[in-house]
Amino acid sequence: MKRVFHPEEPELMDQAVLVEGKPTQELQKDLANLRWLNRKFGAVSLLIRFLDHWASTNSSDSPTLRVLDLATGEGDLPRELVAWCRKRNIPVTVDAVDLNEATLAVAIERSRDFHEITFHQGDIRSWGNTTWDIVLCSLALHHFSEGDAVKVLENARKRSRSRVLVADLERTLPGLISIWLLTAILLREPMTVHDARLSIRRAFLFREIGNLAQSAGWKNFHQARFPVSRQAIWMDKVP
Repeated sequence: MKRVFHPEEPELMDQAVLVEGKPTQELQKDLANLRWLNRKFGAVSLLIRFLDHWASTNSSDSPTLRVLDLATGEGDLPRELVAWCRKRNIPVTVDAVDLNEATLAVAIERSRDFHEITFHQGDIRSWGNTTWDIVLCSLALHHFSEGDAVKVLENARKRSRSRVLVADLERTLPGLISIWLLTAILLREPMTVHDARLSIRRAFLFREIGNLAQSAGWKNFHQARFPVSRQAIWMDKVP
């Protein structure tokens, strides 16, 4: 199944704007749907799996865990990470970056009780001038051309002093069918229907995302598939 990507046809959420200084109800509902999908279809469990693994092998003497989340969306994964840290009394700060101003407005509003998170508007292909203990990027690569996806991966590697996790959809026929059924039966809001169906067709194959990582200079990285139509590449120690 060939990848369908036309830069002149972005996802609707990438085109969202503030109206009279506020995010639209359509965008807020779409982001709520994405949060539900993240909880039900693997993004949250994947994050927690890696946090548990890294905590068991942590050798850092840093008093505070510093995390960078690229393409944070409405900030649901940083909130899950902070909640995980709070339960374990781990001091943490998260810098969460997204390009879209309207999406960030939703993220800030929904994260009012999470003082550990600071939101930034920026281009994840180049944002940042320092390093973090952990760099995360979830469900973002399929928004980019191959060349720009490589830039995202290059920047993620450069921004991490220790660990990197990049997760995304995997382009498969079962995934395509599942998303079409899900958006035909359950998640029927127009923005969610459009973007979900476009996302799976824009996603990279398993071998393609591995090739992108190699082109971005990743060394000694790992790659695996996860439920449901998810894949990830990561480094436990950045060379």
